[in-house]
Amino acid sequence: MSKEEPAIPNSLLEALRTAQHLVVLTGAGISAESGIPTFRDAQTGLWAQYSAEELATPEAFQHHPRLVWDWYAWRRQMVAAAKPNAGHLALARLEHLVPTFTLITQNVDGLHAAAGSRAPIELHGNIMRVRCATEETRYTTWSEEGALPPPCPTCGAPLRPDVVWFGEQLPVIALERAWTAAATCDVMLSIGTSGLVEPAASLPRLAYNRGATVAVLNLDVTPHNEERLYLLNGQAGSLLPALVAALEQQG
Repeated sequence: MSKEEPAIPNSLLEALRTAQHLVVLTGAGISAESGIPTFRDAQTGLWAQYSAEELATPEAFQHHPRLVWDWYAWRRQMVAAAKPNAGHLALARLEHLVPTFTLITQNVDGLHAAAGSRAPIELHGNIMRVRCATEETRYTTWSEEGALPPPCPTCGAPLRPDVVWFGEQLPVIALERAWTAAATCDVMLSIGTSGLVEPAASLPRLAYNRGATVAVLNLDVTPHNEERLYLLNGQAGSLLPALVAALEQQG
């Protein structure tokens, strides 16, 4: 852990050591440490003239399907080249240290699963899948030959990225599972998320109001500790391995 990053309070470690249900919420910050730009980052190269808000909408796909498909193909290449970082790997280890573990992510890159986490709840979908724009059928493989976007093999409607766009609702089952986990956990870690995007931003608040200990790990928080609330300023790739190592030493 670097000198700039805070020590992990013993009281937080004790809460984690005795936790029966630990919930982890992750956002773009943990993926940024694997080299994946966040939505707030400026576009580069051919895409510098566009903003994410212009392309990640149902209306953009309806009016410019090939443009949106190509943009996601470019993003998919970046994601495919990325590897889980130390933060992702530490969370996969942490999963085995508590009786019940729920991982909720706002990220669409699949890096948690690649790191070994089991069944993460993907609130915003997964960029490495596509789905039929009409029937909602999901596919993990498709052809890039011929007309793009590719047609659904069942109905012929265009395939689209299996992600949640601006103006769309989050998947109902995933969101219900996330609310239930937040309401019933005794510890929640919020990692690399701005806390601005709803409804995920309300999950730590719900957990805290139901009596859980909440720790926020991010680069834009002011370090602060009080009863059941910890704000730790630092990178997930440093803080999480240190946290997991401390728990493993405690047995």
